[in-house]
Amino acid sequence: MARAHWRIDELPWDRFDAGRVDPDLVPLIKAAALVEFNADDYTAYLCNVFNDDPEFQEVARGWAVEEVQHGEALGRWAELVDPTFDFRAAVERFRAGYRVPIDLDASVRGSRTGEMIARCMVETGTSSYYAAIGDSTDEPVLKEICRNIAADELRHYKIFYTYAKKYLDREGLNKVQRLKVALSRIGESEDDELAYAYYAANAPADAAYEHKVYNAAYMRRAYGRYRRKHVDRAVAMVFKACGLKPHTRLCQMASTGAWWLIDRRARKLATQAA
Repeated sequence: MARAHWRIDELPWDRFDAGRVDPDLVPLIKAAALVEFNADDYTAYLCNVFNDDPEFQEVARGWAVEEVQHGEALGRWAELVDPTFDFRAAVERFRAGYRVPIDLDASVRGSRTGEMIARCMVETGTSSYYAAIGDSTDEPVLKEICRNIAADELRHYKIFYTYAKKYLDREGLNKVQRLKVALSRIGESEDDELAYAYYAANAPADAAYEHKVYNAAYMRRAYGRYRRKHVDRAVAMVFKACGLKPHTRLCQMASTGAWWLIDRRARKLATQAA
């Protein structure tokens, strides 16, 4: 994974169309750029947790290269749309207020299998998210960036899933334990990382950080981008990572419930904003 299969300079920047930019989407892209660019911290944490697995450490470092590239591509697009946006300055602001705890020698998930399942959940979320963003925009450059990132994240999911199976053979987590880890990580999607990234990328320099305010601003814009097909795919990926069969009646029921929750939340946040 160390060598990316697409490059930022090869993107169709000459096709950028300012007239097709959705202004409501720009704050999301700015925030996403910061989160993606911050992957090196997660790599340090993963290399500590898997300190005796040099093969996976190399994979983790390659993963970080691609994640950082995602952030750079999104940041460059955001600067093109908004010349007042300083991507590097926003990264520093983000890092000054939000840090990933990296000085750990054991997974916060309780096991190495759990750590891999948690990584699968992250890749499930990002793959679905960028697919949703890409489907919701008509701006050619952003559409291509999102297509590339979504494909990368799906590939990353498959890699982490492979290592999850490797450690599952050693640790033997049952399906309930795996599902518990997955749901726990999904529940963290509204923690400080995304909300603080939204604040760091979009708030005035003198604005105070309020989690509730910036989390709502982020989620209102993000949830409205999803369509049922994106949720269906995400739920199937969650089922697979937990050892459950995707594309079954149970999976369909779970997807219906997830879509109802997301659509309901999107409508509620839109109403509150209005």
